Amino acid sequence: MRALNLGGRGAQLSLLCLGAHADDIELGAGGTLLTWIEQGLKLDVFWCVLSASGERSKEAQASARDFLQGTLSQHVEVAQFKDGFFPAQRENIKGWFEELKARINPDVILTHRRDDAHQDHRDVASHTWTTFRDHAILEYEVPKWDGDLGPANIYVPLRREVMQRKIALIMKHFGTQRAKHWFDEEVFRGMARLRGMECKAPERYAEAFIARKLRLA
Repeated sequence: MRALNLGGRGAQLSLLCLGAHADDIELGAGGTLLTWIEQGLKLDVFWCVLSASGERSKEAQASARDFLQGTLSQHVEVAQFKDGFFPAQRENIKGWFEELKARINPDVILTHRRDDAHQDHRDVASHTWTTFRDHAILEYEVPKWDGDLGPANIYVPLRREVMQRKIALIMKHFGTQRAKHWFDEEVFRGMARLRGMECKAPERYAEAFIARKLRLA
C-alpha cells in the first residue's frame, strides 16, 4: 500500500480533535496522535469533548494532557451537553460549533464517523461537516457493542510501543469505564490488529479513518 506524507519532521500542523464523550478521541485516534508526535510533527492541537461532567470531565482533561505531551501547543475544552441526548440539543450544539469555527481554522480535523450507530457520535460528525465545509476531515471509529464497524480508506500504522502506550493511557485515565464489557485491552488491541492486517502495517497495528473528501496538493 502506497503512503502519503503529511510532512517531514518539523512540519507544523494545526489539528482539531472532536469527541462526543471523554475517551472517544483517545479510542479512535490516540495512536495516530502519539505517532505524529513521535515522528516530529509540530502539532498545534485544539481538543474538544462535548459531553463530560464530574469525574468524566476530570478524566478527559487528564487524558488529553498525557496524549498531547510533546505538542507545540494544546488547548483542551470540555463542554457539558447531556450525554445520549445530542439530537434533542441540536440547536445549542450547532451554536457551539459556529462559535468554535470563529476561533480556529485547522489544517486537519479528527471527528466521529458520519454513519456511527451512536446518535451523539453521528451528530458530532454531521455538525463537523456542515460547520467546517472547507477543511480536511478524517472520521475515526470507536469500538462498541452496536457492531457498526465498516470499511476504511485511510490507515495510520502504529509501532508496537505506540500501541501499548495508547492502551496504557486509556486504562490509566478512564476508571469510570472499566466495568463496561467492551472496555478492555483485548478489544483495543484486536481492533488495531485487524486494521493493521488490512493495510499491511509493518508492526501489525493501525488505526483506520474515513476520508470522504480530500484535495491532493
